[in-house]
Amino acid sequence: MSNAIEADGVEKTFVKQRSIREIVTHPFGRPERVHALRGVDLAVREGEIFGLLGPNGAGKTTLLKIFSCLVLPDRGRARLAGIDTTDEARVKPRLGLVNSDERSFYWRLSGRENLRFFARLYDVPSGRINQRIDELLDRVDMSDRADRPFSGYSSGMKQKLAIARAMLHDPPVLLMDEPTRSLDPASSLALREFILEQLTRRGGKTILLATHDLREAEALCDRLAILVSGRVRQVGTVDEVKRWGLNTRRFALEVDPTEAVLDGPYGIESDETRDGVRRLVVAVADDVSFEELIRSVLASGARMRACDRIEPDLEQAFSRITDEEQEPQDGEPAS
Repeated sequence: MSNAIEADGVEKTFVKQRSIREIVTHPFGRPERVHALRGVDLAVREGEIFGLLGPNGAGKTTLLKIFSCLVLPDRGRARLAGIDTTDEARVKPRLGLVNSDERSFYWRLSGRENLRFFARLYDVPSGRINQRIDELLDRVDMSDRADRPFSGYSSGMKQKLAIARAMLHDPPVLLMDEPTRSLDPASSLALREFILEQLTRRGGKTILLATHDLREAEALCDRLAILVSGRVRQVGTVDEVKRWGLNTRRFALEVDPTEAVLDGPYGIESDETRDGVRRLVVAVADDVSFEELIRSVLASGARMRACDRIEPDLEQAFSRITDEEQEPQDGEPAS
């Protein structure tokens, strides 16, 4: 499978804005530069949903802007469909950008009028515009509200229109920057289902998704990359990222009798007896088999009543990865 999006050693710095006090006290001071991206390498395969995670200022939005031809990298190369993103004329027809910036729409126009305006900017053939708009409004379930003023739309409706706008020219790649931000839980769930079913499974789109919502990333993404201080700290499937930094597996046990002395190739993280049932959480090294764990518990004289694997948690993995020693925070101008 070929790659739809690639970054090789991408770096980007920005001039830090100076306060009025700094300008007055040091009028000839040298402007400070901050690093948004530091040698980012990334490859997104065709047809997958790839998640970008990271704390505020990690570089997610800057990276999306580079892929969407809005910002040029200082060093390295970024490619979309094998085309360098400096070749704006060839790249833009192949991508759609979805963000939560409502200011990019015309609030006094209706949703349909907005789409008609942007369709002309995206060079959609004149004879195709109305049909294409009708198709997209139907796909995002906005047909019955398309002729209302944009100013009266809810956050969810505005975000659906943003997706419709990004798809006007039917690009194979969609870049999404926090598409469910500010949406209520029901609207977020509906939008996630739309992305998964309509855009990826039926439409075959490649999606690069920047989000702070770990549940959203876990539900949608085939693979993830975690950025910290402008560097890619970890890449892999959701399960691979969850397991990062772990060399043990955890199990929840229920045993009796409660007074049994447990001793074996595991560490006991918690041990409590409640309602006549002894419940334990044990950590087992990766090189110890599940059968060895069970045998050691039974050999201690205890009777196993239940044993459940405790799956690694993405939130905990995110904390482990981002809590590593970091350089001073100097990320992107806007996250």
